[in-house]
Amino acid sequence: MVKICCIGAGYVGGPTMAVIALKCPSIKVVVVDISVSRIAAWNSDHLPIYEPGLDETRGLGAGKAADLTYWESAARMIADVSKTDKIVVEKSTVPVKTAEAIEKILTHNSNGINYQILSNPEFLAEGTAIQDLFMPDRVLIGGRETPEGRKAVQALKEVYAHWVPDDRIITTNLWSAELSKLAANAFLAQRISSINAISALCEATGAHVSEVAYAVGKDARIGPKFLNASVGFGGSCFQKDILNLVYVCECNGLPEVANYWRQVIKINDYQKSRLVNRIVSSMFNTVAGKKIAVLGFAFKKDTGDTRETPAIDVCKGLLGDKAEISIYDPQVTEDQIQRDIVMSKFDWDHPVHLQPMSPTAVKQVSVAWDAYAAAKGAHGVCILTEWDEFKELDYKKIYDSMQKPAFIFDGRNVVDPQMLREIGFIVYSIGKPLDQWLKDMPAVV
Repeated sequence: MVKICCIGAGYVGGPTMAVIALKCPSIKVVVVDISVSRIAAWNSDHLPIYEPGLDETRGLGAGKAADLTYWESAARMIADVSKTDKIVVEKSTVPVKTAEAIEKILTHNSNGINYQILSNPEFLAEGTAIQDLFMPDRVLIGGRETPEGRKAVQALKEVYAHWVPDDRIITTNLWSAELSKLAANAFLAQRISSINAISALCEATGAHVSEVAYAVGKDARIGPKFLNASVGFGGSCFQKDILNLVYVCECNGLPEVANYWRQVIKINDYQKSRLVNRIVSSMFNTVAGKKIAVLGFAFKKDTGDTRETPAIDVCKGLLGDKAEISIYDPQVTEDQIQRDIVMSKFDWDHPVHLQPMSPTAVKQVSVAWDAYAAAKGAHGVCILTEWDEFKELDYKKIYDSMQKPAFIFDGRNVVDPQMLREIGFIVYSIGKPLDQWLKDMPAVV
């Protein structure tokens, strides 16, 4: 293999190709994308995504990109421009059987050229993507169980073998590879919804969700990861992949299985609604005209990605009760925040130039340059992303600048609630015992 062309320069394609270019200097790496602005950003000193370690990663293929359309048109484009046999690898999260659809398009437009379709799903976590690429838990490659298919799988395996141990490279058939990605994300989201469901019970009984999670996670069969109670999961993959899993189950006559996975999303939505209702009920059952500072808008720390972030639904819920919101996030732009708040669900899944035009900014939403500006004059502070800097804020300074009584709603459990209470705050932390104030004003979902 001497040249790789990656279609899509986003959160998967960009980091993955940067690492391949770095680790495989003999392979020429080219990245193409439909977004002109994204292409320009990759070719500049200001990368279009934030990922720790990415800015230092360079290879022979850096700085090359061209336009393209959606994956079906991309497949047709591959057929149009190919002069020799090709291995086509689907890398990002796709519905099961996408490889088969790509294969049909290429086969019917082959002009005598042979194509092998591989599924090589990514298992990256935003915020640690470069580290995950350098030291992956596993690399999964699925292909046809034919001599040609096995040869194509081996060719891709040899690329990863430049830095990935052989025992971490797993080979399967196409459908197992595609389904494994959906199943992995569903299992991870299920763990989050499970601990979030327990967090509601902890608040009702006086238990500490962090103590429960620690005790449960010490069981070697369960382990501690993805057991941090929060306002809910976000990101581009979890909800979409579960919905796709639900759809596949329904199409294959498995309604009971579909309903099981659908419940993971229902608990996630319930957790976001629970926080909004807690905020409203705590403030005498109305936030109309009250300023609420929102700290954090990205779906998790160490990324600027806002796709499906819980902050969107929380902010929309507060705006529905006429709150005035001031938002601070160290990596998310004001334009992105305004766009997310007014955009319909999953519109973000389209390239920017095909998204609806950004309408007039929501007047009740402002974006602050730091946490102190966001909190000044606010009735409440709502922490929605677990950025490390939020642990180090001067909360006495914040308290002094706020309306009284001053509330903090910690949707990520990043701040010591007892320290906040000693300052004077009324505190709500997910899954922690409630202040007497909150007990006297129960939230109704």
